[in-house]
Amino acid sequence: MYTTINEEGILNNYATEPEMYYAAYPSPEQQRRYTLLGAVAVVFVTALVLVALGVS
Repeated sequence: MYTTINEEGILNNYATEPEMYYAAYPSPEQQRRYTLLGAVAVVFVTALVLVALGVS
């Protein structure tokens, strides 16, 4: 942690910043998994909407 003190004696604490890095493009397997999760989410939300409409 980095700390500074101004002329009035007030402390300012600064957190250490993490090292930056670039994200890697997802592999074909990860892309298929994202597609599957998206499809499951669409089915789940559609089911919730249909149940809400059926109850009301």
